[in-house]
Amino acid sequence: MVAVAAIALLCAGAFAIEQYYRLEVCNFTSKDGESHGYYVYPDMTVDSLIYLMEEDYTIGSYADWRIHRRHAALIDAQTGYYKFPARIGDKHLIVRLQLGQQSPVKLTFTNAIRTREQLAGRMAKVLLLDSTEVMARLDSAEYLQRFGLNKETAVCLFLPNTYEVYWTMTADQLFERMYKEYKSFWNEERLRKAEALGLTPTEVATLASIVESETHNKKEYPIIASLYLNRLRKGMPLQACPTVIFATGDLKMRRVLKRHLKIESPYNTYINRGLPPGPIRCAMGSTIDAVLDAPETDYLYMCANPDWSGTHIFSSRYATHAAAAKAYQEELNARQIH
Repeated sequence: MVAVAAIALLCAGAFAIEQYYRLEVCNFTSKDGESHGYYVYPDMTVDSLIYLMEEDYTIGSYADWRIHRRHAALIDAQTGYYKFPARIGDKHLIVRLQLGQQSPVKLTFTNAIRTREQLAGRMAKVLLLDSTEVMARLDSAEYLQRFGLNKETAVCLFLPNTYEVYWTMTADQLFERMYKEYKSFWNEERLRKAEALGLTPTEVATLASIVESETHNKKEYPIIASLYLNRLRKGMPLQACPTVIFATGDLKMRRVLKRHLKIESPYNTYINRGLPPGPIRCAMGSTIDAVLDAPETDYLYMCANPDWSGTHIFSSRYATHAAAAKAYQEELNARQIH
């Protein structure tokens, strides 16, 4: 009888140890030794999630999982994005799903974003958001007023960078988060520099967006910024071709023709003096700094270099500029770029 009792006790102990191991240490083991992430959509069942996880994880004991799940009364999983480690105990999995302990996702804005529509589409692609609800906010003067912005300057709120956010965050939460980042970027030093230039933060961002659109050569950013600041101070029209392209709506346009320069639009800086009403792309923080720290020059004109090097010819005299522009137009014709 003592032997039977001892065996029973050993079995019970072994069962308890296994239960503890499966619950607290590991019941799901990644097949490739890596962590894996999953999106749990609204109305998605726990069984559906486990089915997806079986592609990446080996389950040590289905029976133990069912026992632990039933004991914890795990019926529904909270909507969210969850990234699990290579080894997961049932308790870890259950608690995270019950409490909605999500993993952050990476939301990246780049200066390739040109319009509010593109901005809304980017958010909807990464987050559990409908682009229409984002657009409703980007188009609402009343809503944007709380951030000191309007429809034309709304893109200023979304500085190009990579942000860690939660997949299920609401549109309002996202805007508040980006406003916090925006206020952090526009610290006292940058505000002081903008004031010294006689510009507001949104005007600096607008000028930076034009600078970025003029060239891929970042070394030229400060010089181009200086040139346009000189034009603004003299009351000269900026005559920036990228603003004309933006005004046409054809953002892939390769060559601006004379007929384009007559387009009636507040973004056409050939017929309107001063800055356009807002940025023509999401300007990088580094380019905003290039504007704020632009060097003193006497440049008023620039033209793409006809040697096709991706650089520009800068000049302070129109005659010099006209000669460079003529050479560049001849090169465009030779290359049959229309």
